[in-house]
Amino acid sequence: MSISVSIVEDDAGVRASLARLIDGAPGFRCLSQHPTAESALQEMPNASPEVVLMDINLPGLSGVECVKRLKPLLPGTQVIMLTVYQNTEHIFKALAAGATGYLLKQTPPAELLDAIRDVRNGGSPMNSHIARKIVQSFQQPVPAAPEAKHLSPREAEVLALLAKGFLYKEIADQTGLTYATVHTHIRHIYEKLHVRSRTEAVAMHLGQARPTAAVSEPGKPAAASRR
Repeated sequence: MSISVSIVEDDAGVRASLARLIDGAPGFRCLSQHPTAESALQEMPNASPEVVLMDINLPGLSGVECVKRLKPLLPGTQVIMLTVYQNTEHIFKALAAGATGYLLKQTPPAELLDAIRDVRNGGSPMNSHIARKIVQSFQQPVPAAPEAKHLSPREAEVLALLAKGFLYKEIADQTGLTYATVHTHIRHIYEKLHVRSRTEAVAMHLGQARPTAAVSEPGKPAAASRR
């Protein structure tokens, strides 16, 4: 059976070119064409295409918003964003809205047809450089908490050793400080980071969300802190 495809594209020339490509390829048929998100939302649920090629920059509602509203109406329909935009923000917004694939409009016709077939069969087609952008976004270093900028170099060193699991005495041995001085540095770290336990301080250091603070006496590290 032919794969049924609907197109949502405001450029009449691009829309017609895509329709000719799909109808002219064995095993594919263009089920419907829509110049706006509004017309797609009104007409497409009755057509129930297997795959939708969706532009992002549409007049009125955007393609991303169209996907978000269309998916509850057609949960089995797979959406491929076909756009000129290749920045990470657009990619993630489209995928979060419910798109399954993301391709650029300059994708060669044969690759586009392969992508339609792939997404119908359970894949998530993307151009290689789009996939690379997604991978790179996950590899970005997590920024340190703003409060960490106020730590002195020695406090930052002590906090780094805390994050590695060193005990207070081990930190003293590692840095050449006395146990009492290490304890003072850690108390200052807690105060500057507005935390009350070793776990919270380390989480802040790693740029993670702060966990619920443990109950401790004012001015003293929490009892759960390792010594």
